[in-house]
Amino acid sequence: MELRDLNIFMAIVKHGSYTKASEVLFISQPTLSKSVKRLENELQAQLLQRTTRQLQVTDIGSVVYEHGQKILYNLQELGQSIQDIRDVQLGTIKLGIPPLIGTLFFPEIARTFHQQYPKVTLELVERGAKLISELVHSGQVDVAFVVLPIEEPAFTIEQFIEDDFVLYVHKEHPLAQCAEVSVEELKNEKFILFSNEYALHDFVIRACENGGFSPDIVYKSSQWDLIVELIGLNLGLTILPRAIYEKQSNPNVKIIPLTNSLIWKLGLVSLKDRYKSFALQELVKMIRTESWSWQSFIPLKNE
Repeated sequence: MELRDLNIFMAIVKHGSYTKASEVLFISQPTLSKSVKRLENELQAQLLQRTTRQLQVTDIGSVVYEHGQKILYNLQELGQSIQDIRDVQLGTIKLGIPPLIGTLFFPEIARTFHQQYPKVTLELVERGAKLISELVHSGQVDVAFVVLPIEEPAFTIEQFIEDDFVLYVHKEHPLAQCAEVSVEELKNEKFILFSNEYALHDFVIRACENGGFSPDIVYKSSQWDLIVELIGLNLGLTILPRAIYEKQSNPNVKIIPLTNSLIWKLGLVSLKDRYKSFALQELVKMIRTESWSWQSFIPLKNE
């Protein structure tokens, strides 16, 4: 069925005559008649009946008109929906995000994005950073935050933010009195680390190995706040990004700068060859162009 033929038939019925429909559509009456005849042949049914006095719609013609209204309305809605998507009025973005990054940074990102695009849904998939890239590869998420560097030629990578690592210790620990500490000085200490599926687990182990020893790990957890509480009980120490300290509230925990330059770099990754929705393009653009720093995400403790 040609949409043009249906549209012409609808106009004839709406205006009650070929003459008025011809004037509105700027189409000659013979052309209108041919269009209706073509539609009738396709449907194998008479739709209109012309008498000396008026135009009559047959029973089948009435049914076609009723359904035609729905079809044209749906097409109009389709066009509006497409335009809404182009204007980033609608959409869903599946975002892979490690829990730690989600806790530290995502609320402010979500707030900023929602202010600009309130009707776009951000659907979060939380996994350890080491598993996030697999979700991007498999198409389970559109974009994801990862710990850099990452060697993956199939990815488009946007560096997002960086932070320095510091030592977290109990305030009564002997190292708590130091102005700064080297990783090598932690050789005989007990470590509390993130679980194996988290990139920070491997990062700390690698930093210790570069310092000439393997860390003595006494606890592992997937929760940064539990790690901090264990340190607050003087059950071990750890190396974590400085930003975490501003989120925690345990008065027994202290941070000490490291003499070794250890930087936590985060990035946003997506597949190079995969279609990127208008909403996703705007999210990536926002993250790329905003002047993010970890301090901008952290409220002052006395607020």
